[in-house]
Amino acid sequence: MRQLVIEYPDALPDVLRVSRNEFEQDARMAMAVKLFELGRLTSGQAAHLADVPLVSFLLDLHRYGVSPIQLTPDELTEDLSNA
Repeated sequence: MRQLVIEYPDALPDVLRVSRNEFEQDARMAMAVKLFELGRLTSGQAAHLADVPLVSFLLDLHRYGVSPIQLTPDELTEDLSNA
């Protein structure tokens, strides 16, 4: 597995009042959520990237203002007409 290294100021977690581990997990989750929102990753792939169970990933999406259902308006219309 490849590794991505992102530099950040030592004081940043303290400014945000979180531990270094919490900050790094939040950053990992934010990246995974954004890639999921953009349609670049499936929910399963994003959960794996965030290193959390799929159900936890899906339940946490609301914290980022992202819906777990990523349908275009046309896909939604088609699903409704097929129902």
